[in-house]
Amino acid sequence: MIKKYKVVIEQGDDNWLVVTVPALPGCFTQGKSLEEALKNAKEAIEAYLESIAKNNQPVPEPDLVSIQEVAVSV
Repeated sequence: MIKKYKVVIEQGDDNWLVVTVPALPGCFTQGKSLEEALKNAKEAIEAYLESIAKNNQPVPEPDLVSIQEVAVSV
């Protein structure tokens, strides 16, 4: 079965790309390039899902993720 999880990719302080997976609390990784960050995200998600399956926990369903822009005065 194939499940697709949304990831959030942000620029870190050290210029690495930081990847979080909102549907999987505590699942995060990073990479120097977008390609590397996405490859590492796939590996992190697979490891996370393996771990919860091994512990007989339910597999979380992918969440709706929406990134919105909010304007503020500075």
